[in-house]
Amino acid sequence: MSMDRRNFLRMAGISALLGIGGAAVTGPGRKGVEASQMEPGSNALTAKRWGFVVDMSKFRTQGDVDRVVHACHSIHNVPDFGKDSPHEIKWIWTDAYEHVFPGNEDEYTSPTLKEMPFLVFCNHCAKPACVRVCPTKATFKRKDGIVMMDMHRCIGCRFCMAACPFGARSFNFRDPRPGIKEPSSEFPTRTKGVVEKCTACYERLAVGKMPACVEQSNGGIVFGDLEDPHSEVRKLIASHYTIRRKPELGTMPSIYYIIRSNETGGTEHA
Repeated sequence: MSMDRRNFLRMAGISALLGIGGAAVTGPGRKGVEASQMEPGSNALTAKRWGFVVDMSKFRTQGDVDRVVHACHSIHNVPDFGKDSPHEIKWIWTDAYEHVFPGNEDEYTSPTLKEMPFLVFCNHCAKPACVRVCPTKATFKRKDGIVMMDMHRCIGCRFCMAACPFGARSFNFRDPRPGIKEPSSEFPTRTKGVVEKCTACYERLAVGKMPACVEQSNGGIVFGDLEDPHSEVRKLIASHYTIRRKPELGTMPSIYYIIRSNETGGTEHA
C-alpha cells in the first residue's frame, strides 16, 4: 500500500469519526445532490421504520419482473454490461428459491416454487452487518430504517460486501458510466472503485413519491411503515404467512415475502 493510500485511509477514518467529509455528488443535469440524503420536502413520505412486502403471485410473467428491474435501474443510472459480465452492477434482480431461502427447500418442495424467479434487493436490515464493518460510515442506517450509501465516503474496501449475507451490493471495478445507455438526470452517476446498492429510492421519498419498484409492480411490492399497525405492510404481514431471508443470522431483514398456495401446491405456506 502506498503512503498516499495510507494517508487517504487515515484521513477518511478521521473524517468519519468527526462526522465530516460528506461531499456532494454531481449527476448529469443535476448539481449539488448529496450522496447520503436529500433535504425532505413538505410532502416527503416518512415512517418510523420502512419495510417491504413482496407478493410473488403478482409476478406472473417475465415482463412483470423486467418492468420492475428496468424502472429501478434506469432511474438510478445502474450500468448494463450484460448479465454474464464480471462487472455486472445490480440493485434489484432475481434468483432461485434455493438461493434466496437456503435451507428451506427439500425434495417435496413444489417445482413451481423452485423455478420461480424471486425478486431480491437490499433488505434494509434492522441490524445491518454492513454498517458495523464500514470504516468510513459510507454505509449507515437512517432513523427511518433505510440502509444508505454515501458513495463519496466509500473507499472501495468492500468490507460491506463481505459482511452482507444477501449479496445486495455491487462493486464498480470499472467506470460504470459507459454502461449507461440513457443517463437519467434524476440521480447521480457513480465512479470506478465504489460500492453501490438499493437505497429504497430515498430521493423519491423526499418529494412524496413511492419507490420506483413499488410503482411499477402492480401491487406486487408494497412499501410502508413496519411500526404502524394500520399500514398496508403490517396488514399484509398479519393476514398472510410471510418469510424473510436468512432470519437465523439475526440481521432482521425488512423485506417480507408472501408465497401463496398456487406456488406451493397446497395451502398458503412457505
